[in-house]
Order: sequence, then C-alpha cells, then structure tokens
Amino acid sequence: MTNQELWNRFKTYYFNDESLGLALDISRMNFSDSFFSEMDGRIQKAFEQMDALEKGGIANPDEDRMVGHYWLRDSALTPTPELRQAIDTALAKVKKFAADVHGGRVRGQNGRKFRNLLVVGIGGSALGPQFVSHALGGTGDLLTVHFFDNTDPDGMDRVLARIGKSLGETLCIVISKSGGTKESRNGMLEAKAAFLRANLRFENHAVATTSDGSDLDKVAVKDKWLERFPMWDWVGGRTSELSPVGLLPARLQGLDIDGMLAGAKAVDAVTRLKDPRRNPAALLALMWYHAGSGKGLKDMVILPYKDRLELFSRYLQQLVMESLGKERDMDGNVVHQGIAVYGNKGSTDQHAYVQQLRDGVPNFFVTFIEVLRDRKGPSMPVEPGVTSGDYLSGFLQGTRRALFENGRESITLTIRDVSPESVGKLIALYERAVGFYGSLVHINAYHQPGVEAGKKAAGAVIAIQHRVVDFLEKNKGQELGLDAIAAGIDAPDEIETVFKVLQHLSANGEHGVLLKKLAATPFESTFGA
Repeated sequence: MTNQELWNRFKTYYFNDESLGLALDISRMNFSDSFFSEMDGRIQKAFEQMDALEKGGIANPDEDRMVGHYWLRDSALTPTPELRQAIDTALAKVKKFAADVHGGRVRGQNGRKFRNLLVVGIGGSALGPQFVSHALGGTGDLLTVHFFDNTDPDGMDRVLARIGKSLGETLCIVISKSGGTKESRNGMLEAKAAFLRANLRFENHAVATTSDGSDLDKVAVKDKWLERFPMWDWVGGRTSELSPVGLLPARLQGLDIDGMLAGAKAVDAVTRLKDPRRNPAALLALMWYHAGSGKGLKDMVILPYKDRLELFSRYLQQLVMESLGKERDMDGNVVHQGIAVYGNKGSTDQHAYVQQLRDGVPNFFVTFIEVLRDRKGPSMPVEPGVTSGDYLSGFLQGTRRALFENGRESITLTIRDVSPESVGKLIALYERAVGFYGSLVHINAYHQPGVEAGKKAAGAVIAIQHRVVDFLEKNKGQELGLDAIAAGIDAPDEIETVFKVLQHLSANGEHGVLLKKLAATPFESTFGA
C-alpha cells in the first residue's frame, strides 16, 4: 500500500469527535471495504441488546440480575424511581462523607485528621480504584492512598510499612459485595490486627462498601463502623468504578468524581448511536471481532504512551477477560471465547517486548493510546526545537509505522489529556465495547462462572489443609511420609494437594507442621507436628 493509499484509508476510517476530545484510527486494521456491510446484522442486533440492557432487561439470566452500570452516570435512565434515588443518594453520601473527612468532622481514634486511605479489595474492588488513583493523583492529593489488593501477607506488610507510624491517621475502606470474598476478608482481618497492635480500635477507622445485609455489612453494623456505602447486585465488580466502589476512594483522595461521571456520560451518549461508523465503542468491538475472526484468535496489546495510564492494561485485563472469557455461548454451545489482554506503557516497551511485536509471532493486535497534551505548562527543549514529549509522540508514531510495515495490525485511540473527564470516557468506552463484543460473539459478558469455580476449588484445598493439620496433631511426635498422611486423612486421590499443602505449611510456623527429614526427592520427605 502506498503512502497516498494509506492516507486515503486513514481519512476514510478515522473517527473524530471534537466535542468529546476523542479520536479513533482503525485504518491500520486490515479489514476489507465490505467488512462493515457484512457485519451490519450482527452489530445492529448488539445495539438492540444494549438498548434492552439499559432499559432494565435481565441480562444475567443465570443470576436473574439486571446490569445497570450505565445508570451510574445518568440516574435518569434507571427503569424505576427507587433505583434512581438509590444512585443519587449514594453519590450525595460519598460527597458528604469525603467532605466531612477532609474538614476534620470525621476523625480517627486519636482525634487527628485522616491523612492516609487504605483500600481493602480484590479484582474490580481494587483494579479500578488503583487505575484511577494512579492516573489522576498527584502532590495535591488530600489523602495518600494505599491498597491491600491480594491475600499475600508480605504484600500487606509492605503496605503497612509505608504507612508506618501514621496508622492513627489512616482511614480504611473494606470493599466486598458479598462480604464473603476471602481476599477482602483476609485483608480486613490483617488491617484490624495492625490497628490493634497500634492500640487503635479498627472500627473507629473503618468504612464498608458492600451489599445491604451481607456478612461485611453485619460486621460494620454490629461494631459501629464509621459509615457504610452500597454495592448493588446490578453492578458487577469489573464495572463498578463509577459506583461507590471507585467514587468513594477517588473523592477521599481529592479527585474530581463529577468530572469522571460527566466524561462517562458523554461517551455513553455517543456510543448509543446506531451507526457503527459514528460509534467508537462499536468500532472497537468490530475491530476486535475482525482481528480474532470472532474467536479471540489474537491477543489485545494495550500500549498507552503516558505514565499516568500505566495501570490501564491491568484494569482492562479484568474488564475484557472476565467478561469475554467464556466456555459456552448463550445457546449452551462450547465455544471457548475470550480475548487475552496485556500491556505496559510506551516508550518503555521500545526497549522490551516491541521487538517480539514487530518480528515475532503475529498473534496480536495493538491498541496505542495517544495523549496529546504532554504536561501542565511548557516543556523544556532536550535538543534544539524538540522536547521529551515530542520524543514520546515520535516513538509512538515510529512504533506504529514499524509494526504496520511488518504486517502487524493496530488501533490508535487519541485523547487530549489525562483528566477526570478523559478517564471517565476511557472507562465508559471500554465498558460499552465489551458489551457490544459479547453480543457479536453471542456470549454472556455479564457473568463469571470460572471465577466462582476457582473460589470453590480454593475452598477444597483449605478443607484438606485442616484435615492434614488435625491428623498430624493427633499423631504428634511421629515422622510420617506423604503416602501415610494422604491415607490417614482418607484422601489418597488428593495426594498432590496434600504434598503442596505440606510444602506450604512446613515453610511457615503458624500451624506447627515441620519438615522432619529432607529425603533425596521431596516426595520421600517426612513431616510431623
């Protein structure tokens, strides 16, 4: 393709909305000129399904749930007055509580104003808040934000070490829809223990974001936590950033949540258009379909050329992969759908995996995210007439060209700056694109049976651990091999799990399980209590 032909293709397929401050270039995707007409039936059906979703249709039939995250930024769209009131009341409550914290009307046990925020969550309860905090935070933050986003004890110790002696000025938000999510529960218990070690009552520093009547809600009521905020069953974790899950931490940090909501609302309006060429979310979904032949055959590589957007690929991993990674379609057929997502930031990747992207296995398509504004205020020249921001833009354009010259497809998404409005726009754009793509490939993008299966499997491992510890305690002083222990707990078919449990227990002292004798192979070693 000549430069002139490529320029003509660029002009033909370039989406630009000046009022949104958003542009999308799909010209480097190698679809045919007939692609849009061939896909028109599918995308029009996706539009119909999205309309039904926003009107309150049951989009998650296996759980009998509506899917209403689009209502969060425009409560007038809710199907009932009760839902609208719930959203409006929660938003007002978020703002009032944050104002009370910032104004010192809500304080910790020692009477000092809160200076830190510890967010305890997992998955959507952490990835969205982390992305927004990293993208929009700065030296003017009203609270310094920290996260317990895993059940890794060492990771939690590192966070507590960063908070240090200012735990008394630390507010803690525990986020869990059911209240039974083990990672969040464990983080809460670890946080509570840290406060107790500092002679502080956890409840004087604690806030819950959870479903009404959940186990966490009951604890917060019983122990008289500072405040409780709602999580609704019609908002999934991966689409909860613009609910109290994400808005409360953001507002406490001092971020402009009204700007985020306004940006999302503006993109929602555009992405309701029934013309796919004028709808950026539909364009994204169609390009994903083209790239992977509707089967997810290629990975989605996210390359934001902006440090503030470094965590965007992690956020999208959950949003895209949890939504689209499904074994069966809506008719029950085994389809194994999904799109793998990974990424980092440019131009870091000029010196990392861009080498493989250009010359290696062509099993991907790239989305470059371009931010036009370099920084607040002018930039110094690093050489005559050139700034470091000019180089960042040059690296983006150069990498894009180098990939295209080697037959690698890419999309370029352009925003003016990284602001509350533009972050809200990115969130809304990809939420809608995921919904459209789910319709295009006929899967339910709003449930996650694989996640639940993993939780059940983890519970089975913990049950075996209890049996191992009890058995060794009953046979205290004996030196027992792996086969004897598995047989002793009546789990010979789970001997591999018993082996892994013994390895972990003997590496940690809490349960009193010891590695008695290290044999030639680990499978012949002996253990005891």
